Amino acid sequence: MASAAPLLAAAASVLAMIAIVAVRYLATSGLFAWITGTVRPGQYKGLDGQIRREIAWSLLSAVIYGAPAGVVAWGWQQHGWTLIYTNARDWPLWWMPLSLFVYLFLHDTWFYWTHRWMHRPGPFKLAHAVHHASRPPTAWAAMSFHPIEALTGAVVIPALVFVVPIHVGVLALVLTIMTVMGITNHMGWELFPRALVRSRLGHWLITASHHNRHHESYRCNYGLYFRFWDHWCGTDRGLSSP
Repeated sequence: MASAAPLLAAAASVLAMIAIVAVRYLATSGLFAWITGTVRPGQYKGLDGQIRREIAWSLLSAVIYGAPAGVVAWGWQQHGWTLIYTNARDWPLWWMPLSLFVYLFLHDTWFYWTHRWMHRPGPFKLAHAVHHASRPPTAWAAMSFHPIEALTGAVVIPALVFVVPIHVGVLALVLTIMTVMGITNHMGWELFPRALVRSRLGHWLITASHHNRHHESYRCNYGLYFRFWDHWCGTDRGLSSP
């Protein structure tokens, strides 16, 4: 029985993390869907069937995202795996905001290139077409992925915590930004002020106006948080007007 205890603890951590990811998805997507219904009545009219599919695929993605995160969380707490730290003085304080950018940039880089690869005919037909079946995207579509695509996204943050030190609070902020931007970019309308979206800062950030163009034209605007790679690689096609 003693030898089975670590496996049971790891399994419990996995199940807990799956539940957290699923509840986080339902709560945040539900919130922004409610905001959409309040601010833009009729925005999702006639999309009930699409939304049900988005929720089903997203809950499957929650399992795929939650499983590796649960294993890593268990390893960190029980065995000291990872470079996650809890004492802010373990690293210089300037590293905390810098590590936030490093994580977002590395995640964005991975996403850009895997996303661009997903638009090749084979991977698109096999997996990415599930996500693009959301036409137009809704607040429920942020995690609506085929399992293959979900797996490519699920490994990034769990892998980074083994190689890039990060304070646990900054890691929570990374996950919050990932969740909020993933949802707001798929709402089908622009939540953020036009002055920000059209500003010099907005020229480098992705919001719904930028990502909606991707869902319209497919072969452009591949980034997740930033427009760096789209600008550098000539794949930025500007903004839509959702």
